[in-house]
This record gives sequence, structure tokens and C-alpha cells, in this order.
Amino acid sequence: MSSERLLRLLSLLQTRREWSGPELCERLSVSPRTVRRDIERLRGLGYPVHATLGAAGGYVLEAGAAMPPLLLDDEEAVAIAVGLRAATGGAVEGIAEASVRALAKLEQVLPARLRRRVTALHAATTTLGSPPAGPVAAPETLTVLAAACRDHERVRFAYRGADDRETRRLVEPHGLVSAGRRWYLVAFDAGRDDWRIFRVDRVSGPLPTGVRVAPRELPAAGTAEFVTRFMAGTHPATRAVLLVHASARELADRFRVTEGEVEPVDDRTCVLRTSADSLEWTALRIAYLDIDFEIREPAGLRDRVAAMAERLARAAR
Repeated sequence: MSSERLLRLLSLLQTRREWSGPELCERLSVSPRTVRRDIERLRGLGYPVHATLGAAGGYVLEAGAAMPPLLLDDEEAVAIAVGLRAATGGAVEGIAEASVRALAKLEQVLPARLRRRVTALHAATTTLGSPPAGPVAAPETLTVLAAACRDHERVRFAYRGADDRETRRLVEPHGLVSAGRRWYLVAFDAGRDDWRIFRVDRVSGPLPTGVRVAPRELPAAGTAEFVTRFMAGTHPATRAVLLVHASARELADRFRVTEGEVEPVDDRTCVLRTSADSLEWTALRIAYLDIDFEIREPAGLRDRVAAMAERLARAAR
């Protein structure tokens, strides 16, 4: 039996008061015998599905009945609740509404003890709204691409480049990478005979071709490394070295750094080696330090900081 079909059947029964047998057969593309067998399977799992009389016969999922509890421990229930709440600000179009619906369904089937913990989490948590951050990926596009990655199936789609020029692509999807509010597709582009990275929000009309191919070997340890390496090549990082008049521990408390970026000098000073996409961004980051520092390199960073200081001084006047 297909677990996916069983979940689809349950979802249909939850969306309407009553479904006829022929309607369910049409929606699920199965025979009446298969529908009857799936209904018995749901009943065996504890879902109260009742048969109705009539020429065609029908099925009703009893309203207000106690649903079988999810097999989740406390930590799993909290993790799911946190994940659904976080998804309301995600990078997928329409994900906020879907997350609210999923959370409502989750709370209906949770045992009272777990429901109290989840409710307490919601009551104690306030989410700050984020400003618009550009286009987001369409969920139906992600679904098609994810299935193609899983099945090693070629896909055609239209792709809008950074110059707004649209091209048609035929690719062999390898994997999807989520990076902040961006989704990227790593795929082998058949038309260009090379690996490419596509921003999913720029993909439109993905169409599976039905042609399955043998998986190709990605020229990287994984999709995340491939995307990271590509982005680093597209936006070369600028490196800055600063002498900070604070201990390494104090700097770490105020500035998000990795262990390799900070080198203690003594109890009152340390060396910070950091990188960013531009000198402007580096200048902006270190301006928030609220700690005295000296710029050792590059020389161009001194000019950026001086220009920023002049603008801020004019604004203060």
C-alpha cells in the first residue's frame, strides 16, 4: 500500500463532509476495491471513517472525534512547533499560511500534556516581522524540482538571469540548497554541457520530461560546498585585519566570530581577521563593535571608515 496515497485519502476526507466512492476513485486514480481497502486501513489506524448509504455509496470522517495521537515525545513536539513558527518568515511563497494550517492540525491531535507545552511556547514567544527581502521561491516549483532530484529526472524550465533575459533550460537536477531567504538548484545543464546553479525564485514553469538519467558525479563534496564555492567565486571576499583593544573573550561576546578569526595578543588586545563581500560591509560591521580598534589592512578600508565617519558627523550636526 502507498503511504502517500493513504495520506492523500485522509486529507480528502478532512476537507469535506462526505465523499462518494466514485469521487475518491477519480481523485486518487485507483479502483473502488483499492479505495475500500484504504478505508479499512484508516479504520485500523483508529480513524473513524463511516460508510453512507446510496446508489454510489460514500464515506464520512466523523467530525469532532478523537484522532489517534501523534507518536511524539515532548522534545519532538516542541521542535515541530518551533519549526512551524519559524517557517512563517521563510523563503517559500505562501509558507506562512501553510505553517499556520499545519500547526492547527498538529495541536488538534496532540495529547493534552504536549498541547499545554506547545501552547505555553506560543504564548511566551513574540516574532519580529521581517521587512521584504526580495522574491521568494514558489512551493510548487520547489516540489517539482525536489521530485526530479529524487528521481534523477530531466526537467525543462524557463530561467530569468540577472540581466532579466529569459532562457529555456534542460537540466538534470542534483540537489536543492537553502541559504537564508534564497533557494538554489544545483543541476547539470544539458544545453551547456556543464554544472550550473539556478536561483529557484527565477525558475518558472518547471516541467518533468519523464526521462530518467544516471546520476552524475558532482565536482564537489556536496551541494552546499558547490554553492558556497560558486558564490565565493562570484563575490570575492575582501579580507580585513584589525587590532582590537579588548580581550578575545570580550570581542566574541560583542561580535559574531569564529575561533579562527580571533588571535589573542594579551588580556586587553587581540587581532581580528575577518572577511566580507565588500569593504563597505566590513566597515559597517566593525562600526558596531563599540570598541576601539586599529585597521592594519587593507588600506582601502581606512578610506571607507573615514568616509563613513564624515557622513555620520554631518548627520549628527
